[in-house]
Amino acid sequence: MENSSSNLSSLPEEDSQNGGTAAQSASKSPSAFSSKPDRPPIQAPSQKYAPLDWSDYFDQEDDVHIPDSENVFHFYKAGNEGPVVLCLHGGGYSGLSFALSAKLIKEKARVVALDLRGHGKSSTENDLDLSIETLCNDVVAVVKTMYGDSPPAIVMVGHSMGGALAVHIAAKKVLPSLAALVVVDVVEGTAMASLIHMQQILSNRMQHFSSIEKAIEWNIKGGSLRNVDSARVSIPSTLIYDDSRKCYTHRARLVETEQYWRGWYEGLSQKFLASPVPKLLLLAGTDRLDKTLTIGQMQGKFQMVVVRHTGHAIQEDVPDEFANMILNFISHNRIGPHGVVIPGLRRPSQ
Repeated sequence: MENSSSNLSSLPEEDSQNGGTAAQSASKSPSAFSSKPDRPPIQAPSQKYAPLDWSDYFDQEDDVHIPDSENVFHFYKAGNEGPVVLCLHGGGYSGLSFALSAKLIKEKARVVALDLRGHGKSSTENDLDLSIETLCNDVVAVVKTMYGDSPPAIVMVGHSMGGALAVHIAAKKVLPSLAALVVVDVVEGTAMASLIHMQQILSNRMQHFSSIEKAIEWNIKGGSLRNVDSARVSIPSTLIYDDSRKCYTHRARLVETEQYWRGWYEGLSQKFLASPVPKLLLLAGTDRLDKTLTIGQMQGKFQMVVVRHTGHAIQEDVPDEFANMILNFISHNRIGPHGVVIPGLRRPSQ
């Protein structure tokens, strides 16, 4: 469809640049069709997929330097009141995958979206150590460095790999102010079954892009993301420029971390159910529940919402709906900065 414009007759301004012959002939032979209606401008691919700046969605970006280490974690913040919604992205994503939803959540709560080890703008002593133990220690260290011994109430929201990470942290009970847990589209059974295909999936994806715009376009047309605006914000932070090849490639070297994948998901369902805080599971399809979670859901141990018409990255594809679900969950469980009701958030009627 993009090449169809080449079959169209030239526009008046194009003809005027070619000696004005078309304009002269039109003046000699008046016609009822000589006055053409305005045609809406065709948006060039470079404009449609041009990057958008994080500052349109977050209020601040900054780094956390972990004491006694070379680890520096990048994060984005939004909002000034309410509990902290701590966002942990999936493998290959970045903190900016929560950008569009953060713009809405920050009206009632604070948002902190972290770039995990080996992702985004964070830099560590070993970016390839994505073991679940190391990732858990990273998040705990970031929270302690940012808030000291008196952290505010935290609602931990994790997508995919970040969802598994959030569950492991909750199960360890190492964040005393953890008030709630939200897991986005990751279930142990489905995740474990998909691991045997993961290397092939990663190797089959496009590896190099001539421009950031091309990378954004590829993600949209390939279906990994469905919201163009979200992709325009989040995708640039998942890329790094390869000087040797003179092109962009993926920042996260996931292919080299296979040894850690199983550890992300083993025992996840039991750990999720055992977490002693209110829990919300957001899924993009009903077929993703395993037996353990099905039983737990029937017993009312957690709240579950199936979000229709979306892909794996629910927070990117439908950010408005995602933000509303997070805020309603916070309101329903009366989670405030220090365990009190947030002013302006009404408990939904049952």
